[in-house]
Amino acid sequence: MKIKHFMAALAILSLTAGSAQAMEVAGVKFEERLKLEQQDLSLNGAGLRSKVFFKVYAVGLYLPAKAAEVDGVLAAKGAKRLAIVPLMELSAQQFVDALSGGIAKNSSEAEAAALKERVQTFEGNLLALGKAAKGTPITLDWIPEQGTRLTVAGQPQGKVIPGEDFYQALLRIWLGNKPAQGDLKDALLGKAQ
Repeated sequence: MKIKHFMAALAILSLTAGSAQAMEVAGVKFEERLKLEQQDLSLNGAGLRSKVFFKVYAVGLYLPAKAAEVDGVLAAKGAKRLAIVPLMELSAQQFVDALSGGIAKNSSEAEAAALKERVQTFEGNLLALGKAAKGTPITLDWIPEQGTRLTVAGQPQGKVIPGEDFYQALLRIWLGNKPAQGDLKDALLGKAQ
């Protein structure tokens, strides 16, 4: 009889543990929680970037606390992560073009001018990669008191870019008034799940 109770408890425990499971987007799993620089982050939302009929990449947004509005995401204090997994091989130039275009569309002239040098440095970090193979995990992390760090396949790449305004400009590529894709913005804000 005790074994029966133990098995029932084990079954309930496994069901409970499943409630904090990963979210899957186009075959890419995004864990519900992770730790970045000693800070616990939660998956705010995840979605698919597509162009025409192509699945380009899956992306997940991690924050210290969930936020359903853009202002809440941008104002969130602490570490943040954008986790990107290409679903096709992408050249570094494609990333650079998307980055530059997204920042330009979602920044005022004054903001763009203030970011110019840092955007160029970050573009250099990306171009040094040459390409991103399908399935290669790429993270864009905001680390307070350090800056924005690019990591590819678990390895930091290039210079850390200072200034939270730079990281916010990156976030606005997906969350700004002219986002890369409207339904992806909703997914990252946790509204399309």
